[in-house]
Amino acid sequence: MVDIRQSSQYAKYLSQIGWIVERESSINYFIKKIPFLGCVIKIQRPEGIKIVKIKELCKKYRVFQVIIEPKTKLDAKYLNSLGYKLLKTPYLPTKTLYLDLTKSKNEITKQFKKDCINAITRNNDLEIKDYKFKDIETFRKGWKKVVKEKRHVPSIDELKALKKAFNNNVLFLGIKDKSKAISGGVFLKSNRIAYYWHGFSDQNARTLQAQYKIVWESICWAKTCGTKLFDFEGIYDPRFPNPKWMGFSHFKKSFGGEEKEFPGAFTKYFLPL
Repeated sequence: MVDIRQSSQYAKYLSQIGWIVERESSINYFIKKIPFLGCVIKIQRPEGIKIVKIKELCKKYRVFQVIIEPKTKLDAKYLNSLGYKLLKTPYLPTKTLYLDLTKSKNEITKQFKKDCINAITRNNDLEIKDYKFKDIETFRKGWKKVVKEKRHVPSIDELKALKKAFNNNVLFLGIKDKSKAISGGVFLKSNRIAYYWHGFSDQNARTLQAQYKIVWESICWAKTCGTKLFDFEGIYDPRFPNPKWMGFSHFKKSFGGEEKEFPGAFTKYFLPL
């Protein structure tokens, strides 16, 4: 299945937040201008590696670095043969979980671990709000309050651009009554795959285990929309160890699903022409 970063909606989103986007044969090429140096090209999970097109864009935009995150080991091997080097820190999650949504809800929940089922059941009466376009600023304020300066929170303009690009295929969910706890998530849908794009919870929400309910609501939304897979968008990968990922990886794994690995990010530097 085609990755969301190769969708026309994602291309529209990046073009709205300052990237140059070239799209050819259903492959997105994202170009960013770096003052005094030239440009960087980023190609994420493409269906194929089009070297001729990449060379053309390098010349057109005076590119000094190309970053490619391939889908397959075969594409990774091909990039190695062309002199591309594996980065120690990838840009996209290199390991994730896929939940099969073609099954019935009963079959899906049978994969859930006991702590997941208990948390959803315990929060059955917790009201979850679908934040619309006019509510995005309120949604972001809660998000920012939770993470403070520890993590990047997209700007209002970025979140509005995401909504404009994906329209009904993006979902902003959060606890309706935020007087005691703040928790939320951003979920995207493209090419019959739903993605757990962002998530956040304060200490009170973590005590309630509210995020289980929020993710469950998003899974129900995705299934109702006819998507085939729910992508948790990243779990801990020992090939690229990041201890901070271990906690939320435990949370995501409690929903079951099948693990999927990707090769990582490859880069090559050029002298701008």
